[in-house]
Amino acid sequence: MLFPRLLLCLSVWALCGSAKPTERKERVVREAPLSTREHDDAQSFDYDHDAFLGADEAKSFDQLTPEESKERLGKIVGKIDEDGDGFVTVEELKAWIKFAQKRWIYEDVERQWKGHDLNEDGLVSWEEYKNATYGYIL
Repeated sequence: MLFPRLLLCLSVWALCGSAKPTERKERVVREAPLSTREHDDAQSFDYDHDAFLGADEAKSFDQLTPEESKERLGKIVGKIDEDGDGFVTVEELKAWIKFAQKRWIYEDVERQWKGHDLNEDGLVSWEEYKNATYGYIL
């Protein structure tokens, strides 16, 4: 009777010893990066365009002529210059970048919501969520 118990304990010990440790999750919420592109001004300014304009707006700027781009940037600078003194301070630029990032997040949430609200009633039921998230598995 002692041998089977000893064998069972030894087996459990061996399994626990070889088990993969559980993954520890980060408890700190990190801000999303300003852009998914490489930040290398020597090569291109794509990272800066994404951070300054937001990813979607930066894509539309890529399609413009240089003249149209300057005109649209001039309008944006007017929005960034909150005190209207004709200059953009570091604080105003930071505020604009945060605004552009938040705008992108809200637009993304709206797209996600529409993707889950299958019957378009403004609410996401558990069934809609399950079907939108796991529907391909079911």
